Amino acid sequence: MKRLLNLHIFSSKKNKRLIYTIKSIVGYKPLNLSIYKLVTQHSSIAKENAQGFKESNERLEYLGDAILGAIIAEYLFKKYPYKNEGFLTEIRSRIVNRESLNQLALKIGLNKLIEYNQKPQRHSMSFKSIYGDSLEALVGAVYLDRGYKKCKKFVINKLLLPHYDLDEIIKKNPNHKSQLIEWAHQEQKEVKFEIVQVKNSSPYKEFVAEVVVEGEAVSRGTGLSKKKAEQSAAEKALEKLKVIG
Repeated sequence: MKRLLNLHIFSSKKNKRLIYTIKSIVGYKPLNLSIYKLVTQHSSIAKENAQGFKESNERLEYLGDAILGAIIAEYLFKKYPYKNEGFLTEIRSRIVNRESLNQLALKIGLNKLIEYNQKPQRHSMSFKSIYGDSLEALVGAVYLDRGYKKCKKFVINKLLLPHYDLDEIIKKNPNHKSQLIEWAHQEQKEVKFEIVQVKNSSPYKEFVAEVVVEGEAVSRGTGLSKKKAEQSAAEKALEKLKVIG
């Protein structure tokens, strides 16, 4: 009996902490706390429910990804009425990419809520985006709990406007590969990107990309995808060629 009472007190304290944190991040008190509890559950600690389904924040992440993308797309569409589709797509991508969402999740303190198993696969790709994925799950939870209008208000007033400088995002081009290609075009030089090695570190592969300018290897970069490896190699090439410094 005493043990059950202690568990209830602990659970109550944990719930109060979750309610307080969600309210401080989102601006609204949770109506359905169970949805937000799911946000905190990474797939590495997922447990089977009565139906045999492992419960984690992955389904909420899927939903939140779509909702977040739609809200940001609508905001940019209205803010920049004379910009073309390519511009809008690129800026949205810079806002909602994994690195950006990871950093944002840390800024708002979401990382303090996420529960995950830190021992297995610590360096796997799934753990590199854990906080950004959880932020998308939070957006999905707010949408289910409060509806689209309040979710939109949360995304714009609590995430986008306080933490993103759109003028700076537009001015800064993080796509190092496109920068290098543009430089090569201006300088009338031939540039190639080659995947020279694939390291098999189960359960994921690590790619090694090489930048070749005018037949000469300039730099190498690594990443958990070909695209990221090429971006890493391109960034190093830009620094070596003194295009950026």
